[in-house]
Amino acid sequence: MHKLTLAFSPCPNDTYIFDALVNKKIDTEDLDFTYHLGDVQELNEAAEKQTYDITKLSFFSFLSLAGTYYMLDAGSALGFGTGPLLIAKNRYTLEDLKHKTIAIPGEKTTANMLFSLSMPYPITKKEMLFSDIENAILKGYVDAGVIIHENRFTYEQKGLVKIADLGELWEKKTSMPVPLGGIAAHKRVSPEIMKRVNKLIFKSIEYANKNANMPTLPEFITCNAQEMSEDVMRKHINLYVNSYSLELGITGKSAIISMFNKALEAGFISAIPKHIFATDIV
Repeated sequence: MHKLTLAFSPCPNDTYIFDALVNKKIDTEDLDFTYHLGDVQELNEAAEKQTYDITKLSFFSFLSLAGTYYMLDAGSALGFGTGPLLIAKNRYTLEDLKHKTIAIPGEKTTANMLFSLSMPYPITKKEMLFSDIENAILKGYVDAGVIIHENRFTYEQKGLVKIADLGELWEKKTSMPVPLGGIAAHKRVSPEIMKRVNKLIFKSIEYANKNANMPTLPEFITCNAQEMSEDVMRKHINLYVNSYSLELGITGKSAIISMFNKALEAGFISAIPKHIFATDIV
């Protein structure tokens, strides 16, 4: 039995993807996974400490960790119309936000990178758990915030307004889907095991997709999601789990390379590694 540590978020798209794998609804052969659930920023920080063998992390975080990890082909959150939103109580323009305090869901998140690329003005950023950002705006702790995940389906119900769709701005600049987060394998994992793990993630998604029309979502999804209706959970899954989740493909990989190039231009990284994807070596 080959034991591996695995980490991903409790968000519906990740629990949908990994349910069949970690709960052995599919045959994992001789691979045994010990899994951990964590918020995206927690996972990014754990990746810097090289805590897990296989981990979900933001693509922005991956930019600086590509010397330590390879990106797997399956399990990513990437697509059109999926990007983070900049919201507030008032209808500010981007220029209005000069010298304001903006909540972000973590320094190393892709959301923060996209926000930084579109916001050249001096601002104060405040890191907080992504699910706390809406209430922080409502209570006046911050002037605006960058939201991710299922909050894009709930902010209007709370009386908040969209200032900018940061994903849309990325799409207009690059004509590429937005790379949000992916599944990275530490280089201590052998290429042969990486290949097998990737196939299992693919099979886990296939299993979930075959059962996607069941009357209720699996308990693994509902019990780990932050408070939300099942309708919002399904919208979340339908938005963030797509063809790129099964396989990055040429377009997905090109989008990730575009993010590396933009990060290099902006001075976020000093160089682009030669090998980024696990498929480069297996």
